[in-house]
Amino acid sequence: MSKQTCNPLTKYYHDKFPKQKQAAPGLQCEMDPVPDCGEKSYQGHQRLEGKKMLVTGGDSGIGRAAAIAYAKEGADVAINYHPDEQKDAEDVAKIIEKAGRKAVLIPGDLSDEAFCKKMVDEAHNKLGGLDNLTLVAGKQTSVADIMDLTTEQIRKTFEINVFSLFWTTKAALGYLKPGSTIITTSSVQAFQPGASLLDYAATKSAIIAFTKGLAKQIASKGIRANIVAPGPVWTPLQICGGQPSDAIPEFGKETPLKRAGQPVELSGVYVHLASSESSYTTAETYGVTGGEHTN
Repeated sequence: MSKQTCNPLTKYYHDKFPKQKQAAPGLQCEMDPVPDCGEKSYQGHQRLEGKKMLVTGGDSGIGRAAAIAYAKEGADVAINYHPDEQKDAEDVAKIIEKAGRKAVLIPGDLSDEAFCKKMVDEAHNKLGGLDNLTLVAGKQTSVADIMDLTTEQIRKTFEINVFSLFWTTKAALGYLKPGSTIITTSSVQAFQPGASLLDYAATKSAIIAFTKGLAKQIASKGIRANIVAPGPVWTPLQICGGQPSDAIPEFGKETPLKRAGQPVELSGVYVHLASSESSYTTAETYGVTGGEHTN
């Protein structure tokens, strides 16, 4: 008997979201509803057995979903996160360890170049190797009018979303071997920028250019680099200023699938790109957008 077909319109939460707001960076465990990052819903198949992964933003949202999936696929995982997100990070560590894998917690600020190098060194040393960078962490703050967009915000958004990719990759290339992978995280905003996310959308376009160019540069080393471009996904970014508060109830409803995505719905793409299943794929962008296409 074939498995029952799941309707994508109703497979995950599809009602209006309760209006809510947290101070950045926010805690996933205090969201309503709490995002599904695969804590119970993701089933692994040992596709990353013995791999060593570093995930930025691994405490919550899409980074958390990737970290959990990696562990359930047989990998040891180091996660980076903002120090204020310690509670969420400790929850992820427990899930990784329950899957029988090693968890390494590395709190710190990705806008600091010295920290990015320290993070990579610590991940390599404590994991006993490094096979993958999954770069998810990002800053997103909605500002309706460019005249209110401060230089401080623009600089910090680029430091976290773009500069940290350069710093982290440079620190990691001495450790990564043939067969290793780098996965960056862009957004549908790179293709369909919203009027209130000018700085964020600009960084997401930059991430695509960076990754495609990097992929060509490191292909001769046997290292692949690809991009995941999510659409509207229910994560702490949205309730910490990423969306206007009034927009939260209808978040994701504008997509053809009429709902926001859940982080676990991106897990399979990250696993695929980190595994040898995608051995002939590099410099590509994978959209997971609920129908808000990326071209």
